[in-house]
Formats: sequence, C-alpha cells, structure tokens
Amino acid sequence: MADVESFTLDHTAVRAPYVRLIGVERGPRGDAISNFDVRFVQPNEGEIPTAGLHTIEHTLASVLRDHIDGVIDISPFGCRTGFHLIMWGEPHVADVVAAVRAGLEFIAGPAEWSDVPGVSAVECGNYRDHSLHSAKEWSRRILDQGLSLDAFERVGV
Repeated sequence: MADVESFTLDHTAVRAPYVRLIGVERGPRGDAISNFDVRFVQPNEGEIPTAGLHTIEHTLASVLRDHIDGVIDISPFGCRTGFHLIMWGEPHVADVVAAVRAGLEFIAGPAEWSDVPGVSAVECGNYRDHSLHSAKEWSRRILDQGLSLDAFERVGV
C-alpha cells in the first residue's frame, strides 16, 4: 500500500491548534495544489462532536472563500480533530491561518443558523446532524488557544 503522509505524522509530537502545509502536488500542466492540515484539537486528547464539526465544515466551506482565493475543498478528518484544506497554488501558511481565523471568528460571533449553508435534506446527506451551538463553542475554544503557524511549536498565536 502507498504511504499516506497523515499516517506517518507523529500525532504525539504536534501541538494543536495549528495550520500545517502537508505538501504540494503538481498536475500534468504544472498546476500546484496545496494540502493543509488544519488541526483544531490535540490528537488523542479530544475531538469535536460530529454535529459541531459538521456545522463548522459547512460554514468554513463558504466563509473561507470570502477570505482567501483558491479554496478547492475543506473536509473533516475522521478523527474529528480538524480538517484537510485543499487549495490551488501555494498560499503562505500565515495567509491560510488568517482566513481560517476569520472564519472561526464569524462562527463564534455573529453567525446565525441562517448563515450556515447546505443544511436542508436537499443540500446535505445528513442534514439533521448539525449544531451551531457546538460550532460556536468549539470555534471560541480554538480561537482562545490561538492558531499556530507551526505544528510542533506554538508560533504566531
């Protein structure tokens, strides 16, 4: 089987919350696609409940695009400690952190249920599993800890 970078990462050595560039892939025409580890919770010490994570996912999927160009996808980790953020190009980690922080500030602050996209049975495959209350709580907790520019040392928080 092929190695998967996230399974070779020492999850006991990282210090969440942080944003980490996992790597850059190049397409056949030279297009760059960057993959970021957006880790909100310390691995093996906690996890975001599914409903809150789901609401954070839906809201960040929209709000991030308002704050940074090139977002392809943001998808939660199965372990519920964060997200993969896939982007065109090679954005700087600091710019990604600023965009994620702005998204979390929106969720923690003024976001209302009507601001959460894709929450009907037509738009979502599990529309009943959302919680804006949980998303707000977790966003505040992450912001209070600060998003680091480095996965292994608390930088820029």
